[in-house]
Amino acid sequence: MVIRKKFFIFATILLLIEKVGKFSLYNIPLRNLADGLHKFEYVLDDQYFKAIGDADSDIRRGKVNVDVTVKSVSSTFEFSFTLGGEVSVPCDRCLDDIQIETNSTNRLVVKFGHEYSEESDEIVIIPEEEGEINIAWFLYEFVMLSLPMKHVHAPGKCNKMMSSKLNKHKAVAADPDDAFEADDDAGFDDSVEEESNEATDPRWDTLKGLVEE
Repeated sequence: MVIRKKFFIFATILLLIEKVGKFSLYNIPLRNLADGLHKFEYVLDDQYFKAIGDADSDIRRGKVNVDVTVKSVSSTFEFSFTLGGEVSVPCDRCLDDIQIETNSTNRLVVKFGHEYSEESDEIVIIPEEEGEINIAWFLYEFVMLSLPMKHVHAPGKCNKMMSSKLNKHKAVAADPDDAFEADDDAGFDDSVEEESNEATDPRWDTLKGLVEE
């Protein structure tokens, strides 16, 4: 999983980031947790998404409420995450922002070991000597994975000017689902189609006449 792999890169530089306090809020001191259940609450806001995102990130803004339950048994910690809220991403069609709801439940098991490693998508190992885990990147991953593959406005809600400009360069849509709305407001330009009809092969015109007869 590409996003999960980024966590280990993220973990290696996390100590430097924490010095300026950007993600220290998301540290959970596992070594100090008594056996039993422990609850934590977070709000992922615009500042969070701005700080954690990179050039490849689709999420520009958002507000997501997070409830975290940690079940501690010996040196094993079972995390349960419940996320709900809304994020702002660019529309795949017109590039204007679109609000998308995000709701998900996730599970993660954390164990102590000698170094950072991953046993599966849901089981990670962290150095016992550190004794804590920062869940900032995991929360970001959960939000990203909860979003639909396509980010598009409802019909007729795209930026009309952008849709019109793009449609001028799109004579035929490869995928009907990707086609822009061809209503009066969208300003769909069908001049390309008209030109193609006018420029016909005269040999086909002769055959067309025979068929019509």
